[in-house]
Amino acid sequence: MRFSTYLLTAGLSALALSAPVARDRDDECEWNPEPPKKPHAVTHLSSIFVSSTARIPTSTSKVTSSATQPASSTVPALTPSSAVKLLSTTASLTKASSTTGPLATSPSGIMVSAKVSVPKSSSSSAVAATSTSKSGALQWLGANESGAEFGSNIPGALGTDYIFPDTSAIQTLMDKGMNIFRIPFLMERLAQGTMTSALDAAYLSGLKTVVSFITAAGAHAVLDPHNFGRYNGAVFTSTSEFQTFWTNVATEFKDNDLVIFDCNNEFHDEPSNALVVSLNQACINGVRAAGATSQYIFVEGTSYTGAWTWTTTSGNGDSMGNLTDPYDKIVYEMHQYLDSDGSGTSSTCVSSTIGAERIANATTWLRQNNKKGIIGEFAGGANSQCEAAVTGMLDALVAANDVWLGAMWWGAGPWWGNYIYSLEPPSGPAYGTYIDIITKYV
Repeated sequence: MRFSTYLLTAGLSALALSAPVARDRDDECEWNPEPPKKPHAVTHLSSIFVSSTARIPTSTSKVTSSATQPASSTVPALTPSSAVKLLSTTASLTKASSTTGPLATSPSGIMVSAKVSVPKSSSSSAVAATSTSKSGALQWLGANESGAEFGSNIPGALGTDYIFPDTSAIQTLMDKGMNIFRIPFLMERLAQGTMTSALDAAYLSGLKTVVSFITAAGAHAVLDPHNFGRYNGAVFTSTSEFQTFWTNVATEFKDNDLVIFDCNNEFHDEPSNALVVSLNQACINGVRAAGATSQYIFVEGTSYTGAWTWTTTSGNGDSMGNLTDPYDKIVYEMHQYLDSDGSGTSSTCVSSTIGAERIANATTWLRQNNKKGIIGEFAGGANSQCEAAVTGMLDALVAANDVWLGAMWWGAGPWWGNYIYSLEPPSGPAYGTYIDIITKYV
């Protein structure tokens, strides 16, 4: 998803501003509802339901104690270099308390829902372990679980600036058959001050709570620094610092085989493709240096890692193929939306066949280069043309499941409200339309 930001006025109305994007390049939407009272860019239009409390169900693993967080600072809005386009609409926001039951406080200070069951299974056998799926299905099918990446105040306040995903909703999606969940977070909240700082205990414990819940059920949890190749608003270029960041993160999860490390979300407008390659390689090296040797690593290209431009304007096809991993568990993550400019800002899909068409060249690249891939973000509007386009794309992924391992819908999470692509159960606009369509592919 492209970086986006949000403004809340005193009357709890929101003014949505589009992220400045070059419409001739690839996709990938980003629309983060952000409680801080700061003007930000946003590419999606919808009203947002903002919970007044964070609802984090109890985890199957022990949560570490919280650490005192420094005073909030502000991350500058991250925007590409092209002109800002105003989306002339406003979205109403309703701030409400949790409706899922009484709240308790964990030892880490994270608010915990008292009415969520922990999955019974602790076995990893529930998820396919092979790199090629069975015929007619995908190895992985799941959703992005937003919340921890929301807000621009750093570190911000849990329940005000950001929230962790609702594991009761994740359980519902797992009950429907989903088996992989991508958890966006901010590097600036996890490693505060500098990229190489010790990880913040409170924020880390929140991530661990969600990860433990997912993996205890045998599903995979993808750790996604949702930073677009930026730290504190500036493009980062130090491969050594980035490697240290990943060694620090991977050290915390190295004993969990069901954790996946996603190097960084949607690099864009970088100094060079060579830098993006070097940063991805530093991520791989950092993860393995931590002793995390059994987990998959997802790598992303520049130009928002779009599948439809992977072999053309982005240059990813020419530059990304030489990444190395001694454990041979690299997966190439691409994103694909189906509206006219591929930005994921519209509920209108180009055609009923656009999904299959936009991944065709990437499929050829994966096969020619003996690589594995995953669609890390995709979505379409709740209408018949988009339903056909999404179905066609998933059919194409299954037909090429020798190279495509799966797909993850954008997005789910407790603060999306009536956002056009929200898959959050039970009432997200996309949930009723798409949950049964997409879960039949796993």
